[in-house]
Amino acid sequence: MVRFDYHTHSNYSDGGFLFGMIEAAERAGLEGVGIADHCHISDDERLRANRDSLGFSLDLTYERRRRGIEQIAAGRDIRVFDAVEMDYLPAAEDQQAAFLDDANFDYAVGSVHQVNGRNVQRDAAFRDDSEREREAVVDDYYDTLVQLVDSGLFDIAAHVDLVERTPSLRGFSTQAHYDRLAAALAESDTVPEINAGRALGDYGEFHPAPDLLTTLRDHGVEFVVGSDAHSPEELGRRVDALESHLDDLGVEPTTLDI
Repeated sequence: MVRFDYHTHSNYSDGGFLFGMIEAAERAGLEGVGIADHCHISDDERLRANRDSLGFSLDLTYERRRRGIEQIAAGRDIRVFDAVEMDYLPAAEDQQAAFLDDANFDYAVGSVHQVNGRNVQRDAAFRDDSEREREAVVDDYYDTLVQLVDSGLFDIAAHVDLVERTPSLRGFSTQAHYDRLAAALAESDTVPEINAGRALGDYGEFHPAPDLLTTLRDHGVEFVVGSDAHSPEELGRRVDALESHLDDLGVEPTTLDI
């Protein structure tokens, strides 16, 4: 049963209005919802320019959003968590740690979207790469993901096989990648999520996909649940789909100690 959705977005990054996301979570029958907007912390000018152009500036607006959450959540039965989804960048780890310590979110979601300055969700960026070059990108993705887990900065690791969502990179993940990631998570306090971000769309799978999910379960790794919803309509549909998926798997998700 889905009681908590720890991964949604609001208009403080690329999601729907804050009040709409919270009301949708109430309608879905959730006990708690996490507003985990995107956040980029880096000195890299290109990445900072990308952040500014997308409006992913939670590092500048999180206090304002916190006040908004408090106002909208007041008097409601649902718990609303003040969270963040941060793009993990190994070169910026010290800066990210300092920001998370200062901001004191309820919890932090870590994700890997960038590998060597390339967004692994942008299929067109990899179509002209050779097979060997694509393999190297996927290798680097899992290397960075393990670093994210080992950093200890994050409570949740988001969509841990994101590269499978990208047609040009799909199929290059190996059992060795899965075993290494599973071992890191088994030794860490960081928990991966079962993520519905593209399960009802073009990808058609939940994260983690079946082979990685089996490997993680074999290592005794537990999961939280994240719809990765960016609109109120998505949230309700994805929570329903997650309910069915968890029933099929026989998985009871864990909860964060907040």
